Amino acid sequence: VPQNGKTPVMYAQVHLNCNMKMAPVSPRGYGNFFEGDCYIVLYNRGSRQSIDIHYWIGNTSSQDEQGAAAIYVTQLDEYLGGSPLQHREVQGYESPRFRGYFKNGLIYKKGGVASGFHHVDTNVYNILRLLHVKGRKHVTATEVEVSWNSFNNGDIFLLDIGKAIVQWNGPQSNRREKLKAVLLAQDIRDRERGGRAQIGVVEGGDEKDSPELMKIMTAVLGQRNGPVREATPDDRSDQAQNNNVRLYHGNLVVQEVATEPLTQDLLRSSDCYIADQRGSSVMVWKGKQASKEERREALNRALGYIKAKNYPSSTSVKVMSEGGESAMFKHLFKSWRDKGQTQGLGTTYNVGKIAKVDQTKFDVMQLHARPELAAQHRMVDDASGDVTVWRIENLELAEVNRRTYGQFYGGDCYLVLYTYQRSGQQQYILYMWQGRHATTDEITACAYQAVNVDNKYNGAPVQVRVVMGKEPRHFLAIFKGKLIIFEGGTGRASAVNPDKGARLFQVRGNDELSTKATEVQARASSLNTNDVFLLKTDHVSYLWYGKGCSGDERVVGRAMSDVLSKQDKQVVMEGQEPAEFWVALGGKGPYASDKRMQREEPLHSPRLFECSNQTGRFRMTEVDDFTQDDLDEEDVMLLDTWEEIFLWVGNLANQYETKEAWNSAQEYLRTHPARRDPDTPIIFVKEGHEPPTFTGWFNAWDPHKWSVSESDLSERTQSPVLMNLSPSSRFNLTFTDGGIKSPSAGYSGKFLDPELLINKSPSELPQGVDPSQREAHLSDVDFENLLGSSRADFLRLPKWRQTDLKKKAGLF
Repeated sequence: VPQNGKTPVMYAQVHLNCNMKMAPVSPRGYGNFFEGDCYIVLYNRGSRQSIDIHYWIGNTSSQDEQGAAAIYVTQLDEYLGGSPLQHREVQGYESPRFRGYFKNGLIYKKGGVASGFHHVDTNVYNILRLLHVKGRKHVTATEVEVSWNSFNNGDIFLLDIGKAIVQWNGPQSNRREKLKAVLLAQDIRDRERGGRAQIGVVEGGDEKDSPELMKIMTAVLGQRNGPVREATPDDRSDQAQNNNVRLYHGNLVVQEVATEPLTQDLLRSSDCYIADQRGSSVMVWKGKQASKEERREALNRALGYIKAKNYPSSTSVKVMSEGGESAMFKHLFKSWRDKGQTQGLGTTYNVGKIAKVDQTKFDVMQLHARPELAAQHRMVDDASGDVTVWRIENLELAEVNRRTYGQFYGGDCYLVLYTYQRSGQQQYILYMWQGRHATTDEITACAYQAVNVDNKYNGAPVQVRVVMGKEPRHFLAIFKGKLIIFEGGTGRASAVNPDKGARLFQVRGNDELSTKATEVQARASSLNTNDVFLLKTDHVSYLWYGKGCSGDERVVGRAMSDVLSKQDKQVVMEGQEPAEFWVALGGKGPYASDKRMQREEPLHSPRLFECSNQTGRFRMTEVDDFTQDDLDEEDVMLLDTWEEIFLWVGNLANQYETKEAWNSAQEYLRTHPARRDPDTPIIFVKEGHEPPTFTGWFNAWDPHKWSVSESDLSERTQSPVLMNLSPSSRFNLTFTDGGIKSPSAGYSGKFLDPELLINKSPSELPQGVDPSQREAHLSDVDFENLLGSSRADFLRLPKWRQTDLKKKAGLF
């Protein structure tokens, strides 16, 4: 079992003495899969409690191999104590997590162990193959017939002839696909050819610009007769989120337990269960106290269930143990609480060796030092920044009198601009508060005016839509315990709100960072034994303390009552109310009086989705085990943290994607199997302006990743700059009667002596050398010596880091 949490360990199924046995695959062969084989991939994230076991099934593998792989997975799971998460992967339908292990892509190779091809040799050049490359986020490359008949206009193809790899880009392929194919070609060169292979690119729509490369392709493929085939749609259809979930259990007879929304208390530790998302995914949950036989047969039972339901063989199957549930599984449940999870808001718990629990107040000063804390508590800072509030009046912005800041009326819409400092830079959050009784025109005008304010600040503000009653914690904090929400009416100076007689306000919060007063119906049924209420009448105001409220809640309730009413307050304890109190509420009646239970924050792992139409139609694709590098500048990304939905917009995303992402976020909430609240806040974040409430969900966030100049940005919006590729003029291949020959060591064409490039002014450089891309004219050996990494690794670095290395090497 590997202890390195970053490198998967792969085993291949091989025949040995007519028996199936596992044989290790060399790390150089990671990502190469023979279609006739089955593989087991084990990934360790740092402990036995965080291990994933995947078994991969090739399209032409035998039933015996598939059965043997399943047995090995079960044995490996038992050896590791039953804690790993098991995944069944089918060729062409691999999960995002599995694809994510192989950053440069998966290569499907024809054949299998029966033909003897079960490893990857290095520095072998007697190769001829054509790879069909598909995908933008996770690439797959399939060996196809070496013929022009295999090509189409929408995809990318790599013609691999050993010492040369020619990349042919279909005219309808996009920038991201081209870049991913480049990285795959480089990976093949570096891992399989020891870095001694030439790479060239042909643009399918401009083949005449690459005559030397076309000579190579024609020599191998023959003369092309007629145009290349039109682009073909992806074989795999989009799978929309399925909100139909059913839970089953049973050994001989599988019985339905419940349908959505599921609750955690349905799962008993003594049983095993199957959660079925109508065939799009089947997940098996193994209780800790289930019998050994039940746990061992869990995977086989899932496979039998798929057959019984006539589901496709490609159906996703995952097996997990109690305590090791995946984020996707937890998202099927209305609420989920892990063992040892803390409760309540604004408090952290430290558990000692003898079960003593120490409570400590939430320290806002830690927010910038610890972005993960900012994300967890949804606070970008200590709320001490500047606030400006506008109200929508006659569809225009009208600035609100500062003396009334914090007073929001249900008949209005407001824009709240919050400005704060982070690392010496101005940061902005623009809240769009929508009253429950505001008109459609006012809500539309609010969104329109938000765009105008956003443009005024050059797109820097993070935009947050706030529905009345769903105010996020930071929104509460910026009004310092003085946030009052009136059920109806308007705050406009010229308006006269009707006299409603007695008014009742419910006060919730433990301190000024978490307190708000909300107007509720002035009836006895509105009371709650766990809260503080202010009943305001024409002659007197009552401050009512429920039996379940804490001392802190009474303190903030008293402070809020002074904001709501200047009258003297009569303190009323629950159970000791005077008759006049009940008269003002229309008579005594029943109300919520259950014993207080602290509100739980369900612990759900965040999920990231890519929203893109670059394949020709809009789709959302989940990104597993995500990092900052997965935020694609050309797309919109959706981050679901359960309490909030973030829409991150890349600088190169198009308007259609942005619009559809907003609609899809609302549809995502509406169709979620756990019946999510449709008013969950949706927060709009732009590339380069991410608040810590967003960055805290990413490990090791790099704030300089997108710190590029305008010239860099404009350059990136054009065709991709593939610095490490060789134009056709650099190829030094000769044609003989025996075929194609290439020199034994690297390029000999346009590579230049480093002395001609290092520490030279632009005017001193040889003709044709771009001063900003001098490294493109270095040989592979000189490149690695000067910059300390291969070209492939260099390309993966952030722009600022590339520039830093070039400066140190004298190449800038």
